[in-house]
Amino acid sequence: MRPAIPQTLSLIALLVLNLTGLPVWGQNPATLEILIVEGEGAINNVKQRVNREPIVQVEDENHKPVAGAAVIFFLPNDGPGGVFGNGGTTLTTTTNAQGQAVARGIRFNSQAGSMQIRVAASFAGQTASTVITQTNVVGGAVAGAAAGGISLAAKLLIIGALVGGGIAAGVAVANRGGSSPTSPSTVTITPGSVTVGGGP
Repeated sequence: MRPAIPQTLSLIALLVLNLTGLPVWGQNPATLEILIVEGEGAINNVKQRVNREPIVQVEDENHKPVAGAAVIFFLPNDGPGGVFGNGGTTLTTTTNAQGQAVARGIRFNSQAGSMQIRVAASFAGQTASTVITQTNVVGGAVAGAAAGGISLAAKLLIIGALVGGGIAAGVAVANRGGSSPTSPSTVTITPGSVTVGGGP
């Protein structure tokens, strides 16, 4: 018959395991998950220093935030990408009390196109990873994207409608013998159609 190990020795063994960073039963998450809070689908203007910073949140299997998890952000080594404030393509940080980590200080390179920021998290022997997809654009392309991606043809139609409206107003004034119109001509532009109307 084997002698029973005293309970105090078991507790000491658990404390030693915890001090060495090994998981202790019931105290650490069984799995980790990374949620993208900010930055997915972002359009970065490579000419500007100010862009949205990627933010992730690390959660346990019960969807509760994990504070103190190590998080590493990886920028692409070539193609559209950039560097962090330290001049490298990786940034290591830890999650705050809300389980969130921020990739601060990205300086984007001058190459336009789609880029992927890889993210890895680690806590108490558990790991997780995800990818944040963004697009780098140069200058004016950002304004076009922000305006809903108006095509060149649509812009030319709008300009043509404005010029046509001005000509129509001039013809109306000329037909009245040079007198000033009683009410100004209006140009109304709505998506899909152009309406030019004059005064009564």
